[in-house]
Amino acid sequence: MATPLQSRLSMIEQRIQAGLDEAGVPCILELMGAPAMSVECLQELRLYSEFLPKAAEHPFTVEQRMLHFLWDVLDKYPISLSVPFAFPFRRLIAQRLFAGCGNNFICEEQVRFNYGQNIRCGRDVFLNRGVYLDSKGGIELGDYSVLAENVKVFSHNHRESCHVERDYLPVVVKPFAKVYANAIILPGVTIGSQAIVAGGSVVTHDVPENVVVAGVPAKVIRERDNKGRHDHDLEHIWLHNGAFQDTV
Repeated sequence: MATPLQSRLSMIEQRIQAGLDEAGVPCILELMGAPAMSVECLQELRLYSEFLPKAAEHPFTVEQRMLHFLWDVLDKYPISLSVPFAFPFRRLIAQRLFAGCGNNFICEEQVRFNYGQNIRCGRDVFLNRGVYLDSKGGIELGDYSVLAENVKVFSHNHRESCHVERDYLPVVVKPFAKVYANAIILPGVTIGSQAIVAGGSVVTHDVPENVVVAGVPAKVIRERDNKGRHDHDLEHIWLHNGAFQDTV
């Protein structure tokens, strides 16, 4: 028999999978325990990202706008602290909003992005709390990769000679790579498979596979100490007993 939280999630999933518009959001807000918001107010809603230059090139659909809105709204209310609700809720949105989202996506609180539709995740990706994804130029996160607390990823920059001139460069984090707390990844960087970025590093250039980089700017300091293990043998299991990873 489904629990009350499971029943709420099931109803939310049905609304999202049907294709979300302004009329479907008030019901979801109610299921979240959030204050009521009229359809008329939701029709007037515009996100910060819609006032950025990239939005002129790729305008938000109504569905994308509502999904972005619900992602950010979750963290404003007490139900966000209920992990059995919050993790599946974010997964439901990611599967519908992102360019791609594999199985077992796990995302903690206060994760923000400006263009979810420019993010592609493989399976068993873990985003820890406070991650910021500037996805204007595109971000790809490979299978079993992790971004730890407060990691920031940027995929665009501004010309020094003219602020309104920008370069958009995709960032790629390859499978089984780990980026530790407070690291910053700059535009155009690829983090190689099984590489590790040490906490607090600023990554300005591509990182080879299976190495550890550290520093500002980040430099290779050694090979990853895998003890002969690779890929799944590295056991990228994020939570105790593989919670929220149904096949590990």
